[in-house]
Amino acid sequence: MHKPLTIAMPKGRIFEEAAELMKKAGYDLLAEQEESRKLILEFPEQNIRIMMAKPMDVVTYVEYGTADIGIAGKDVLLEQDRDVYEVLDLGISPCYIAVAGLPDQPLSKIAPKIATKYPKVASDYFREQGEQIEIIPLNGSIEIAPLIGLADRIVDIVSTGRTLKENGLVEYEKIVGITSRMIVNPVSYRLKSKEIDEMVNQLSEVVGEDFV
Repeated sequence: MHKPLTIAMPKGRIFEEAAELMKKAGYDLLAEQEESRKLILEFPEQNIRIMMAKPMDVVTYVEYGTADIGIAGKDVLLEQDRDVYEVLDLGISPCYIAVAGLPDQPLSKIAPKIATKYPKVASDYFREQGEQIEIIPLNGSIEIAPLIGLADRIVDIVSTGRTLKENGLVEYEKIVGITSRMIVNPVSYRLKSKEIDEMVNQLSEVVGEDFV
């Protein structure tokens, strides 16, 4: 038997939704995780090992080959631009990245300030709009930036829009839709192509997509 396929997956909602998809595809990864706090889960009967990781770290593990496969949000892939293969849109955890701010507040004419944890996505978007901006990197509570005068706008993930509404903010533009994707290390794909193709094809049938 070959070495197990190592899959890096984020904890929480994405893991639960991805594991449900994998169960439908014939890979039952839920039983051991339900009560476990382990960071590495072994499934020898399926020749699979799961690494539990922070969402932003999944792509790093896959790029450097410590994981063969990863489940990562499209937002992370757009922001990090890493050397991995994106092989399948799983269609789970749908949301989108949007520009938001206080109602009826015009952008400053000289280098508007944009607060975000997605500096690359934000810079690329405003550059396409012909806007010269100043990025203010933040990692949490992005919504506070316009409220305290730190930024003219924010660029952040929107799911239901509830957080924006509760903080008195409105959505100005939708930048890009986001779902979770399956990614593969290029070297792993050459060495374990049979196992990876089999997993991707079985998942493709579940999510109704063709193998990209």
